Amino acid sequence: MRRTIARLLLAFPVGLVVAGMTLWGCGAIYYCAALGSTAKDIVLSSFALFGVAAIIGLFVRRLRRLVAAFLIVFAIVLVWFLRIQPRNDRDWQPEVAVLPYADINGDMVTVHNIRNFDYRSETDFTPQYYDKTFDLRKLDTADLIATYWMGDAIAHMMVSFGFAGQDYLTISIETRKERSESYSTLAGFFKQYELYYVVADERDLIRVRTNYRKNPPEDVYLYRTNAPAANVRRLFLSYVEKINSLKKHPEFYNTLTTNCTTNIWMHTKVNGKTPFDWKILASGYVPLLAYEWGRLDTRLPFDELRRRGHINAAAQAANDAADFSQRIRADVPAPPPAAR
Repeated sequence: MRRTIARLLLAFPVGLVVAGMTLWGCGAIYYCAALGSTAKDIVLSSFALFGVAAIIGLFVRRLRRLVAAFLIVFAIVLVWFLRIQPRNDRDWQPEVAVLPYADINGDMVTVHNIRNFDYRSETDFTPQYYDKTFDLRKLDTADLIATYWMGDAIAHMMVSFGFAGQDYLTISIETRKERSESYSTLAGFFKQYELYYVVADERDLIRVRTNYRKNPPEDVYLYRTNAPAANVRRLFLSYVEKINSLKKHPEFYNTLTTNCTTNIWMHTKVNGKTPFDWKILASGYVPLLAYEWGRLDTRLPFDELRRRGHINAAAQAANDAADFSQRIRADVPAPPPAAR
């Protein structure tokens, strides 16, 4: 009796593991398998039923061989999934069709294919790109930009690098979608999108969110950090290294591990160890986390800093003005001079 009870107690946690493996395998087959709809339905249903049978086999002695058979099938699915490779030669949506890259010559960095679309609406625009050379000796700020569209817990994070208050270059870590694709959080777990670093003019990345996106509308907040110039330089060069790497060696985006906030967190490690915090996953709280770490202007309460950092009205008024970046920062608190 004791052995039976012990076996059943062990079967429950193992059953949960098998259930998780079954769900993961179903997701991989559903999103990644290059099969016709009928064939995919058959493979998906067969795998799911096999997983259910394996769970039953944990509790029924004469069906235990099903568990071993399921593990073999799962291993086959896993090996197939791991062999799926990212590519740069797909039929991309126009927003992500052109890869940026940079040339470094001492303190001078020439960034190619900086995006600066001429928008008439979110989906109606004229693609435009330009190249620009930046002097790293003038690089002195890294601003955090957060955009919200579904409550306080979820936000898209971007970093904008400033050069002596004159030039700003914004980098947004996003999914690289094909023309036929739309974004799905679940699909993002299963190698459905390549990783893409949008390198753009602020008039592009910020203005499309404040002036043109209506369904749903987005609220954009700008936070000026107190990072020393040396740290900003290392962070910027870390981004440049990744951008150049993606041009040669594409990677997959992952909803949980390789997204707009986890990658920013990974880049900050060039300036020393940065502890992980749950707010990195609940991306909408990243600005609050930066405030708690002392990276923002703590002379003001965070709620006041957030209120003054809301730049939608300023961006709408500036629109396509040449001094767009200066106008949206007019009322945003600057970090303490002592932090420089």
